[in-house]
Amino acid sequence: ELAQIDDVKKALACLLFGGCRKRLPDGTRMRGDINILLLGDPGTAKSQFLKFAEKAAPIAVYTSGKGSSAAGLTAAIVRDREGFTLEGGAMVLADGGIVCIDEFDKMDQNDRVAIHEAMEQQTISIAKAGITTMLNTRCSVLAAANPVFGTYDDLSSTGDQMDFETTILSRFDMMFLVKDVRDPERDFNLCKHMVGLHSGEVVESREGPLGVLELRKYISYCRGKCEPRVSPEASEVLKNHYVSIRQAMKQEKATVPITVRQLEAIIRISESLAKMELREDADTSHVEEALRLFTVSTLDSANKDRSNIGMDNLTEEQKESLQKAEEQIRRLLPRGARRNKHQLHSQLVQSAGIDDKMAKLAIHMLIIRRELQEKAGGTIQRVE
Repeated sequence: ELAQIDDVKKALACLLFGGCRKRLPDGTRMRGDINILLLGDPGTAKSQFLKFAEKAAPIAVYTSGKGSSAAGLTAAIVRDREGFTLEGGAMVLADGGIVCIDEFDKMDQNDRVAIHEAMEQQTISIAKAGITTMLNTRCSVLAAANPVFGTYDDLSSTGDQMDFETTILSRFDMMFLVKDVRDPERDFNLCKHMVGLHSGEVVESREGPLGVLELRKYISYCRGKCEPRVSPEASEVLKNHYVSIRQAMKQEKATVPITVRQLEAIIRISESLAKMELREDADTSHVEEALRLFTVSTLDSANKDRSNIGMDNLTEEQKESLQKAEEQIRRLLPRGARRNKHQLHSQLVQSAGIDDKMAKLAIHMLIIRRELQEKAGGTIQRVE
């Protein structure tokens, strides 16, 4: 889990430095800003990531999804004594920087649709009250959200737990699942640190080689002075990987389709990694690291269907326990019988002495194999 958090920190660094904006000879603009979505359990420090990004970015606007509307994020027409005036929203004010949106899942669906153009074309078109204009929103979006049911369920597919349209998900370059893993050693260290903070024992705060102020200056300098491009060798590596990813995703039912947008995302991540080192070219090492970050974020979180959980990751002991649980279910539930799912699970754990996780997995596997059917009222029925 710590490695996963390290990957989130690397992704945030890429967002802060950003890729390179390009203007083609025909006048078309290609965005260089990176958008990131953090999806995960409550209490996993998602808001802290957003708060730090706001402090470290030269230009930043922080907002909450519940208290934001389409007009508040994009632009609003205000009437005064002299007539109508145009007021820019959070994304217009954050032009050239980042906008942090906490509780992104609490936003109204119609308000989320309003930022589609702002995230991809990086402009907002206004045609209201006789005012027709276009505003720039050249900013990165860092959003944090919770799954549909509040916490993440490993036995359900990620697609079922995301309350977002494919159109908005495809606009995020990286999506991370930030899960609350129950590890006794990690929990003890975290508890010790938190108790120390509250009791006043832990007073010194660890700081890296650069303070936040120096980091902000360095980010500002890199964004203004460095414009790296992907080298020819790195381009070949990128092309081969992209084609193989597309072929692999064709066989899976992907929540987020892998399109040219995702290819551009990998290029932007490569450029931002080169920009951190003040390089003129993004070489093969930058592209490979960008592909790794993209794989551990978007591919793993959006396209891995956890409902097809296999037996490969289980130990021999766990396989035996799973088989025992399945036999107990068949004994407790005769063919055609129907029973409350929660009561069956409780009986397996308390009476049969089966591990909680194995009991859940056994019920889940039998449902997948169509031996059990889920019915109304939280009940399950054994197929005759």
